[in-house]
Amino acid sequence: MKMFVVFFAIFAVALAAPQNPADVQAQVLRYENDNIGVEGYNFNYETSNGISQQEQGTLQNAGSENEVMQVRGSFSYTGPDGVVYTVTYIADENGFQPQGAHIPSK
Repeated sequence: MKMFVVFFAIFAVALAAPQNPADVQAQVLRYENDNIGVEGYNFNYETSNGISQQEQGTLQNAGSENEVMQVRGSFSYTGPDGVVYTVTYIADENGFQPQGAHIPSK
């Protein structure tokens, strides 16, 4: 009976293991966050599957009619083709403005 229980436990663990490497969830390797209130913020992170992002937000024209949160940052990921793609961006009163080698220019 003891052998049956051990065999069943090992069999259950084998069935529970991910069958496809894509099913494995990424782990957070690094995460930093600095929220300095209404004046801005900074954050960055990196995951075990090669995704990373950093972003900084700062309040521009504080107290004026043209007050706006300006955001600058970038993110990277590995595409299905194995190439690492990086996008840098600014978001402000002019909208979201991404740039990257793989993004067509206007």
